[in-house]
Amino acid sequence: MRSFASDNNSGVHPLVMDALAKTNIDHALGYGDDPWTAEATDKIREAFTSDCEPLFVFNGTGSNAVALQLCTRSYNSIICAETAHIYVDECGAPVRMTGCQIRPVATPDGKLTPELISPYLCNFGEQHHSQPGAIYISQCTEMGTVYKPEEIRALADLVHQHGMYIHMDGARLANACAALNLSLKELTVDCGIDVLSFGGTKNGLMIGECVIVFNSVLKKEAIYIRKQSAQLASKMRYLSCQFTAYLTDNLWLKNAKKANDMAKKLYYGLKEIPEICFTQAMESNQLFLTMPRPMIELLLKDYFFYFWNENANEIRLVTSFDTTDEDIDNFLTAVRNARQDIKR
Repeated sequence: MRSFASDNNSGVHPLVMDALAKTNIDHALGYGDDPWTAEATDKIREAFTSDCEPLFVFNGTGSNAVALQLCTRSYNSIICAETAHIYVDECGAPVRMTGCQIRPVATPDGKLTPELISPYLCNFGEQHHSQPGAIYISQCTEMGTVYKPEEIRALADLVHQHGMYIHMDGARLANACAALNLSLKELTVDCGIDVLSFGGTKNGLMIGECVIVFNSVLKKEAIYIRKQSAQLASKMRYLSCQFTAYLTDNLWLKNAKKANDMAKKLYYGLKEIPEICFTQAMESNQLFLTMPRPMIELLLKDYFFYFWNENANEIRLVTSFDTTDEDIDNFLTAVRNARQDIKR
């Protein structure tokens, strides 16, 4: 079954699978004291900055929990968009792991701005209130939109003035880089990000993410937070070796460009259908749109995708690095057929 539900549903890139197979030889020291992890660490430092601290972890929720624990104490609050993954989709894990209050902010497109968060930067030094400690942004956002460098820098500058930190959830960072034609460093380190959750499982990896600590103040406790959060892998080489393949010959970028290109093709095909209305700008590999409910029901017989707002008949379609032209053509044909069926 071909799916437009999520890029999590895609397969593993053959080069990543090959790296896993080549790593599966003999014995190796555990917990990251192996040559594969050392090589992957060098690759990440080459892509971002030489003095960053990469911490390989099991999954996205774990990476966000580790990163936010580094940035906060239990008396802090974490500011995020109301659509943020840590607020909507992680079953309260960040709250449980950090002890912090999460302050969601309404946004039209999933993006925080200095104007939107300024009202929440208050009560500093007041013992009766949670102290603003960090902001969380997603790149790309949960709405498929993309932060431009100047937008990130404006947020980072503002929160740093208040002694706070900025954490980026980069589950789809590669798609944002591909969309803006910028490097990983240009969208993170150069923008003032303190800690990054660097994802790959949505873009060709099998398992694993990487918490990358840029702010030197936060590095000292990082390894202990990872261990205490149950995110330290004993057989670390199987997580880390994937990132070496991912960052070699720009595989990360090639995969993301393919996913974005397939989303563009799907967007322009769907745009020709009068009953379809897009609810967000098409900026990455996620499309948000509405169509008549009978059309949706017919499509769900053969395709799997999610409702975003069921009451509004709004759905989300996501393309992946392994989405093909045939996948797009077949889906567009199915949409046209569904349109004709409901008109009969």
